[in-house]
Amino acid sequence: MPAAATVTVIIALVVAAALAYYLIRVVIVLRAVNGSLTSISAGVRVIADRTEPLAELLTPIKEDLETVAGAIEGAAASLSGDTEAA
Repeated sequence: MPAAATVTVIIALVVAAALAYYLIRVVIVLRAVNGSLTSISAGVRVIADRTEPLAELLTPIKEDLETVAGAIEGAAASLSGDTEAA
């Protein structure tokens, strides 16, 4: 085998080894990221489960606040009407 062919084969092997090394590193990093995302996802599910009962408690409060907001808007409208008449 000529020297040029030998050098070409060696360079091809070095390039293939470098690509394999970096692909393995990428796999390792992606597995670590997957583990982190799994932990985050589990934490978000726990938060959602723990805050779910709040919807039942906050609905009446929201309705009461809407009533208060309506009363305030009515009072503000009557005050602005009195100011314009004076």
